[in-house]
Amino acid sequence: MTTPAKPKIKATNTAKRPRRMVRDPNPTVAKSAPAVDVVKTEAPATPTSQSQRKSTLALELLQRPDGATLDQLVEATGWLPHSTRAALTGLKKKGYILASEKPTDGPRIYRVTGKVAESA
Repeated sequence: MTTPAKPKIKATNTAKRPRRMVRDPNPTVAKSAPAVDVVKTEAPATPTSQSQRKSTLALELLQRPDGATLDQLVEATGWLPHSTRAALTGLKKKGYILASEKPTDGPRIYRVTGKVAESA
């Protein structure tokens, strides 16, 4: 025994709504908001983002006399190894001289040995 197929009912008189883009303003929000007193606070002279603090931390580790291994940099910054290597490349592009040594019994050690003098 088979059950008869249900007939498909086509909806009639259905109006399509216009598509709304993601960045369109919300039409339900009131145009005029009540006035609010805004108190301005002193902004820090040099705002630093978390990535700037992390890259500074990585640079400090690399400037130590012993340098730093990739694992030490990953642990200190919380970055993934490929992101840490990209940060090393970024330091090279900023003019830092990086030395990389591979001891026979341990991981590779990275060290900043100086900075290229900028020409005037």
